[in-house]
Amino acid sequence: MAMAAGAALMVLGVATPNLSSSADAAERARNPQQQRAAAAKPQHPGAARSQRGTASYYAQRFNGRRMANGKRFDARSNSAAHRTLPLGTTARVTNVENGRSVEVKVEDRGPYARNRVIDLSPRTAQELGMKEQGTAQVVVTPVQVPDQDERYAQR
Repeated sequence: MAMAAGAALMVLGVATPNLSSSADAAERARNPQQQRAAAAKPQHPGAARSQRGTASYYAQRFNGRRMANGKRFDARSNSAAHRTLPLGTTARVTNVENGRSVEVKVEDRGPYARNRVIDLSPRTAQELGMKEQGTAQVVVTPVQVPDQDERYAQR
């Protein structure tokens, strides 16, 4: 019956309000926590929040090999490999054990070793104080994620 009334009103040119969306809007207005959660969502699908896990670093034999972005890997660079962050992302990597942190640029895919979240260049590993151990517990926080146009321009 309600559908027939709504259809009749539409035929007459009278718009019926969308009650479900206005109810949702009213609920969001009453719940500031939902507003903050919506505002805190990353603006880019690849812009993940901080990730905690084990970092490792590239072996010396990878120096000069091509990375996912087409450039050659330089062991003295701040290049990093991450599975999901968009290529070109700048991220802050913090060693949980000693508090040291560095900024890296995601230019490759990986790591392919199990239970690793990021692979770093040997230089970056040295700066984080993890080179002798080979791995370290880190927090990876995206700082700047390129938009889609920037990512395609890098190729």
